[in-house]
Amino acid sequence: MEKIGGAELLAEYATGRRDFRAIDLSEADLFEADLQGIDLTGSNLQKTYLPYSNLSQAELEQAQLQAAQLSDAKLYQVNLSGADLQDANLCRATLHRANLQGANLTGANLTGANLANANLTGANLTNADLSGANLAKANLTKTQLSGANLFRCQNVDFSNAELDCSTIYPDGHRPDILPSGVKCEPDD
Repeated sequence: MEKIGGAELLAEYATGRRDFRAIDLSEADLFEADLQGIDLTGSNLQKTYLPYSNLSQAELEQAQLQAAQLSDAKLYQVNLSGADLQDANLCRATLHRANLQGANLTGANLTGANLANANLTGANLTNADLSGANLAKANLTKTQLSGANLFRCQNVDFSNAELDCSTIYPDGHRPDILPSGVKCEPDD
């Protein structure tokens, strides 16, 4: 995997190159970078600094984005299927119509994120913070929401999601009974 720095990536992108598949961009500083339509499939972006960046319509399938900083990023129609976003900061990110199918978002910060019409089928959102997020028409089929914080989430339909007794509902309460009929026991 070729290691490339943020400045080099931006210079190559400016010349019209969009194919950056399977590169190592870990810990690069790309604050406010405009990288619309870039292809970073299978790339290593661990701990990459991307706040306020524009990655709309980018290909990030199977990308490694653990602990990446993506707060306030524009990720409209981005393909993050199978990506690892464990502990990533996506606070207030625009993920409208994003493909997050099978993505690992364990422990991710998605507070205030716009996930309207996003595909989260089979995604892992265990212990993720989605408080205040917009989930209008998001597909949560088989999405793992164990321990997730959905406080003040807007327009969420988790009827096909996988919840447990530690999931915090939009009204701030934990469930008494799960959709499967399992009764939750209060903590002693």
